[in-house]
Amino acid sequence: MFKESLSFKAVLYAAAMVSAMWIGFLLQHLGWFEGCSGAIIPLNPSGLKGIFFSPFLHGSLEHIFGNSVPIFVLIFLLFQFYPFIGKKVFFLGWFVSAFLVWLLPPIDIFTGDINHVCIIGASGIVYTLAFFLFFSGVFRWNMKLLTVSLVVALYYGSLIWGVVPEELFSHLPEPSRISWQSHLSGAVVGIIIAFVFRKNGEKNIRFIWEFPNYYSEKDDKLWQEYKENHPDDFLELPYRKKEDLWDHLDEIRKK
Repeated sequence: MFKESLSFKAVLYAAAMVSAMWIGFLLQHLGWFEGCSGAIIPLNPSGLKGIFFSPFLHGSLEHIFGNSVPIFVLIFLLFQFYPFIGKKVFFLGWFVSAFLVWLLPPIDIFTGDINHVCIIGASGIVYTLAFFLFFSGVFRWNMKLLTVSLVVALYYGSLIWGVVPEELFSHLPEPSRISWQSHLSGAVVGIIIAFVFRKNGEKNIRFIWEFPNYYSEKDDKLWQEYKENHPDDFLELPYRKKEDLWDHLDEIRKK
C-alpha cells in the first residue's frame, strides 16, 4: 500500500536537487567558483547570476549537510502532495526569493552601515518550501495536507528564528555569517505562494459525512446489504382494492 502511494518522481526530484548541490560544492572547492563568483551580491549587477547558482554553493561541509536533509525532505513532500503545482512552486519560490534577497540592501542593523556581502547556500529554498507546505495546508484546510503542515511544523518549526538577525538574540564575538535576508525572503515568498495557489492542484476532498443534508440510498452499504440478505422483507404488500361506487349499486337501491 505504501509503495503504491509513494511518488517515484518526488524521490527523483529531491535526489536530483541534492546531487546538484553536492556537485556544485565539489566544483566550488576545485576552484571553479572563487570568491563571490556565483553568489548573490545585493544591489550589484554582477551578483544577479547568484540567483541561479547560489543554491549549489556552500561555505563548508557543515553548511551543505545542514541544507541537504531539509532540501530532500521538503522537495519530496512538495512533489508527493502537490504534484500538479510542484514545479511552479519550486522554481517560482526559488527565483522570486533569490531576487528579493538581491534587492535587499545588506545593512548592519546596529551601525546602519551597508556591507558588501556574498550570499550562497540553499537555505532560501528551504524556507520557501517549509513555509509553503505549512501555510498551504492551513489555507486549504484539507485534513491530509494539514497533516503535512504539522509534520513540517514539528521538524522545522525552529526555522522561524532564522528570519531575524542572529545578533538580536545571541551575543556573538563577530557578525553572524547566516543570511537572515534569505530566510526572511523565503518565508514571505512561501506564504504568498501558498495563498495564491490555495485553490490549485490538490483537490479539497470532502467526505460524505461533511454534507449533512445529503443522503443517497446507494451509498448506504449497510442498507444495501440488508436488502440483499432479506429480500422477503421487500416484497410488495397486499393492498386493498379501491372501492368503486358501482360495485355497491344494488345495496344503494335497497336503501
